[in-house]
Amino acid sequence: MALLDHTLGIMTHPDEEWAAIKKQKSSFRQVFLSHVPFLAAIPAVASFFGLTQVGWTIGDGAAVKLTVNSALSLCALTYVALLAGVYILGEFINWMAKTYGVDGSEERRHYAGTAMAVYITTPLMLAGAVTAYPMLWLDAIVIMAAATYSVYLIYEGVPILMSLDKDRAFMYSSSIVTVGLVLMVTAMIATVIIWGMGLGPVFAD
Repeated sequence: MALLDHTLGIMTHPDEEWAAIKKQKSSFRQVFLSHVPFLAAIPAVASFFGLTQVGWTIGDGAAVKLTVNSALSLCALTYVALLAGVYILGEFINWMAKTYGVDGSEERRHYAGTAMAVYITTPLMLAGAVTAYPMLWLDAIVIMAAATYSVYLIYEGVPILMSLDKDRAFMYSSSIVTVGLVLMVTAMIATVIIWGMGLGPVFAD
């Protein structure tokens, strides 16, 4: 599988791209390693630049920035969390496949589950580039738009990639959305816990 294969297509013509992904002869490791480590670097690197070089402002105050070491630690943690999050989401999608009657071998279902997780999170990873300019309203709009498109990709992709009828595809898609929301809330809680342990941001003077 080529590096970042289907990334552009899933953003421009998802129906055709889901069909092409379904036909791909790849393993779940190949689809994960050829995409996620590179896509996850986008929000991590952009955030590091935004937090240390640009900063954010509150009202008319001066720009607030983090120290390089603090930003590096937080962005590295974000990068690892993104890798783990996509992998775990893929495992949940694969685990639910039998429940919704997805046909095929265990290896093929595993590929499909990982591919689904990789490509539905692609818009969010790409949108992470906006964090290079930490303006709250702009970042919120872009991330929300990306999240909306990710949900669209789920409902559009499940019946194609998993070869399911309309009813089962809708229920499966809704379950994936629910798992995604649970993972997001879990990540937020973990962040609060980590900050409470004294590993929170350190502001530059």
